[in-house]
Amino acid sequence: MIRALLCDAHPLVRQALRQVLAEAGIDTAAEAPDGAEVLRLVLAAEQPFDVVLMDIEMPYRDGLDLLRRLRSECPRLPVLMLSAFSDKQYAVRSLKLGAAGCLSKTADAAQMLAAVRTAMGGGLHIPPDVGAQLDGALERRGRPPLRQRLSPREIEVLRLLASGRSVAEIAAQLELTAHAVAECRAQLMALTGMRNDVELALYAVREAVV
Repeated sequence: MIRALLCDAHPLVRQALRQVLAEAGIDTAAEAPDGAEVLRLVLAAEQPFDVVLMDIEMPYRDGLDLLRRLRSECPRLPVLMLSAFSDKQYAVRSLKLGAAGCLSKTADAAQMLAAVRTAMGGGLHIPPDVGAQLDGALERRGRPPLRQRLSPREIEVLRLLASGRSVAEIAAQLELTAHAVAECRAQLMALTGMRNDVELALYAVREAVV
């Protein structure tokens, strides 16, 4: 069974989240009322959690700071950030720091469950309005478009990965060795900060590569 860690200072919020997850067959393995407890539970867990749902505003330790620490200590652990704020900058900052997704505490049960499933599947849950603001924030920082930062071969490999092709299939189509394609894939992940093919595909769509 999927094991979730719920992190929010308010017991009623945790109760609501617990009920939603239970309906989907997801076990709330532990709950944390503050950032210090989140870190303690994650680091001390004998059986790793499958997903973390965490409020951006956590007592004793800022949620974004805690996200940085979790990404460092447990890079494979998906963390979904929750926020009661209407300012989407909180969500944008979370995604830049490596969150598996973000959503409002006002999200309904279907949206909440979709976010959890996406995160656990290795994808990114990005609401459309937040995605648009994320792109805008990156452009305001003056970052060149992705196409200007990649070689033609890297763009072609990224396009094929985003279409669902395997490393072996890409190697055959481009007449490259599988090792060369795998190295290109690793370089793309390092450049973009993405963690798997699903995230690379989403990133490619946002950057208008595919």
